[in-house]
Amino acid sequence: MAQNTDTTPNTLSRNEAFFERAKAVIPGGVNSPVRAFKAVGGTPRFVQRAQGAYFWDADGQRYIDYIGSWGPMILGHGHPAVLDAVQKAAIDGFSFGAPTEREVELAEEIIKLVPSIDMIRLVSSGTEAAMSTLRLARGATGRSKFIKFEGCYHGHADALLVKAGSGLATFGNPTSAGVPPEVVRDTLVLEYNNVAQLEEAFSLHGKELACVMIEPIAGNMNFVRASVPFMKRCRELCTQYGALLVFDEVMTGFRVALGGAQSVYAKLIPGFEPDMTVMGKVIGGGMPLAAFGAKRAVMEQLAPQGPVYQAGTLSGNPVATACGLATLRELQKPGFYEALGTRTQSLVAGLTQAAKQAGVPFCGDSQGGMFGLFLLDKLPQNYSTVMTTDSPGFNKFFHAMLDSGVYFAPALYEAGFVSSAHTAEDIEATVAAAVRFFAAR
Repeated sequence: MAQNTDTTPNTLSRNEAFFERAKAVIPGGVNSPVRAFKAVGGTPRFVQRAQGAYFWDADGQRYIDYIGSWGPMILGHGHPAVLDAVQKAAIDGFSFGAPTEREVELAEEIIKLVPSIDMIRLVSSGTEAAMSTLRLARGATGRSKFIKFEGCYHGHADALLVKAGSGLATFGNPTSAGVPPEVVRDTLVLEYNNVAQLEEAFSLHGKELACVMIEPIAGNMNFVRASVPFMKRCRELCTQYGALLVFDEVMTGFRVALGGAQSVYAKLIPGFEPDMTVMGKVIGGGMPLAAFGAKRAVMEQLAPQGPVYQAGTLSGNPVATACGLATLRELQKPGFYEALGTRTQSLVAGLTQAAKQAGVPFCGDSQGGMFGLFLLDKLPQNYSTVMTTDSPGFNKFFHAMLDSGVYFAPALYEAGFVSSAHTAEDIEATVAAAVRFFAAR
């Protein structure tokens, strides 16, 4: 249960007071929209500190954290080895704007673990990495058009904030004010897991396509896997037409497996690998760090070696690379992913059973330390099906779990995350809270 250690009488809780104060100086009171709780209602929790699998809010209440900073905290908060590495790096200096040995070490570590990558460029955010990858794909191929899929999120760069057009012969429409229609005129948005539509799109536009960008396990329509036939066809068509297959593994990279989601598909599709990979979150261990990589011939198109420009003052930040390196080294310890996957599966299975026993439509899926939950009878395959989920029912579930000291994502369309710091007792407490909620419906 949530534990309130703040006994000071207030008209407003400290969370409410902070939120009111924030709304006066920050648009919507938050620095990233989903944090505002608009989808679920209520007051955001202002985090004061975190440790292991938990965080404490401004009112002193403790929560079991299934967000983990939206994925990076795969070791939990404040892991001793990571904390030690960050503290030592900070003493040496926060930022230099010049090369360091540690950024080379991090690049070498990632390349060692991801066979599809020969060279890598470090940046500061997933949005920056995806935006730069798209530019590089266009520069390397000499083509402008590209495919993305409805429900996949690749950051908030203009060309990637796109919803589907009226048909395959038309390109996308902006999903945000401030994005001119001409900026997205070369973005074609298709339905996820729709092989026939993919084939038709290549038939119409294949020779003009620079790349296909995809989340192999989409974490921004909750948790939806690309089917094996669909992914296989993506690879075949890109090869046939000379387009680059881009895996956006900002969320899945080192989260679902040591080699990312691409290693999962490589076991199912002989010889499979993407041409380019976008990474973030786990590789920074919670610090602002992301990357994109590919084979040498593609990456050598980047400045200063090639004609495609990309730069960043804080790229390869020495404190962030220390955090990321320490995290990646912990992940390579024997049995890490087996234990993480088992723990995550037990959470999903327990929640599913709790709902089913109460006669509530419910299903879930997981891979490694990433999971998704749906108030549906069966797992969805695309965004339009995800949209049919019982949104009011989810909001009630979210707040009931929050009141029980369990923090899931405050939005229906976001994946969840388990860390190695979560214990069997944490899972049991979470499932028990769900049992109480579903039984009372």
